[in-house]
Amino acid sequence: MPETAWGFEIAPAEFESWILFEDSELLAVNKPGGVVCHPSKRGPRSSLIGAAREFRGLDPLHMPSRLDRETSGVVVFAKNKAAGSRLQKQIELRQVSKRYLAILQGRLERRMEIREPIGLCPDAAVKIRRAVRPDGKSAVTAFEPLETSANYTFVAALPQTGRMHQIRVHAAWAGHPIAGDKIYGPDETLYLEFVEHGFTPRLAQALPLRRHALHAERISFAGGPEFLAPLARDLIDFWRAQPALQGEAP
Repeated sequence: MPETAWGFEIAPAEFESWILFEDSELLAVNKPGGVVCHPSKRGPRSSLIGAAREFRGLDPLHMPSRLDRETSGVVVFAKNKAAGSRLQKQIELRQVSKRYLAILQGRLERRMEIREPIGLCPDAAVKIRRAVRPDGKSAVTAFEPLETSANYTFVAALPQTGRMHQIRVHAAWAGHPIAGDKIYGPDETLYLEFVEHGFTPRLAQALPLRRHALHAERISFAGGPEFLAPLARDLIDFWRAQPALQGEAP
C-alpha cells in the first residue's frame, strides 16, 4: 500500500488481502490503521469505500458504520439498499455487539465500566474533539484488562453505545488514554500538527507509536452474521516490545 504525502493509495492486491467475508449482500474487510473509510477528494484509491467500489465493481455501496482513520479492524459494507437499511436499523436499536482491543497508558488493575455522557468539547483546539459533559449524550463503555506491562495495559473495550470517539474519550477521562492518541493523549495540538505536516519529530518524541492503539476486533449483528479481524501487526509488535512488570518473566 504505497504511502503518499497525503496518505495511502490502496493497491488492488492489498485490498483483496483485507477481505474477511463476501457474499451477495455483504462485504467485510479488515481495515489497516491509517486508511480513511469515507470518500476522499484524492480519488477512489485513497479511501476504503472508494477502493471497494472500484476494485469490486460495487456501486452503490453502503457503509452502516465506520472507523476512525487510525483505528484498524472490521468494517462491514452492504451491497444493496435493503441490506444497508437492515444493518443500520440494528445499529440504531443497539442490536449490534462490538469488541475492540486497545492499549491504554498506565496499569488498569480491574474491569472498569464508564457511564458518562459525551458531547463536543467546548473551546477545544481540535473542533471534532469530544468530552465527558453533563449535557452530552448517554454513553457506556466497559474496559476489561487482558495483559499488563510496566507502562501499559492491553484491554478489551466493549462499547454499549456508539458515540463518536466514545472509547477514546472514556479511556482518557478515566486517566488511561489510548497509547498514541493525538487528540486525547498528551497534547491535542499534536493532531493539528499531524494534519498539517505529517508525523513530525515532535510527534515521534511525544507519542509511543505512529497511530492510536485501537482495533475493532469483532462485530456481530442480531441473528448473525459475526465478523472477526485479527489484531493488526503494528499493535502486536508494539505490545511485544513492552517491558514486563518487575518480577515477571519476559
